[in-house]
Amino acid sequence: MAQIAESGGGNHGKKGKQRAKKSSTHVDMTPMVDLAFLLLTFFVLTSTFSKPKVLPLNYPAKVPEGEKIDRPKINNAATFILADEKVYYYRGEFYPKSRPGENGPTELKEANFGSGENSVRKLLASWNNYVIKNKVILEQKLDKKQIADTAFNRQLDDLTRDKEAVKVLIKTDDKALCKSFIDLVDELKIANVGVIAPTDLSPEEKELLKEKN
Repeated sequence: MAQIAESGGGNHGKKGKQRAKKSSTHVDMTPMVDLAFLLLTFFVLTSTFSKPKVLPLNYPAKVPEGEKIDRPKINNAATFILADEKVYYYRGEFYPKSRPGENGPTELKEANFGSGENSVRKLLASWNNYVIKNKVILEQKLDKKQIADTAFNRQLDDLTRDKEAVKVLIKTDDKALCKSFIDLVDELKIANVGVIAPTDLSPEEKELLKEKN
């Protein structure tokens, strides 16, 4: 609170005239400090802190060495192989030369992180067109407030796990760059790929990659 402190006058003027008393104002800031702390506490308790965004990766379980298992067929799958500074890919199941598929053994195709027909972004956009197209419809419903944020996130998550959505396996050799892995994951996130699984190269894939290089 403001307080007024009076200072006494005296008979110090000429011919014994008494001077008028002077008054000074003193402001007590204690209540203001208390109010500032109350406001700070209020804003801290009512604020919503941003949550860190993470990209879920599905890591396959380790199979004991020498044990063979029947791997389930993945619908609409694509496999990226990172080697040195290069990026290779193939679609569908892997068929070695000893066990070729209907169209023969698997062939690796080279991609890049730039622009053009063989860019990773353009390939993913064409493969995952089902999710991208339906995401636009969900965003329009969200803008018109026809669905809530929670419903949008849930439906988008279900959409990325649909059988029509592309699933991506990421495999690297010993010389693959960490930067290439990060760039690839960024491109997968942009293309709204929901199922991403880093895994190891098979012996047949290593042999094919060796021939390719």
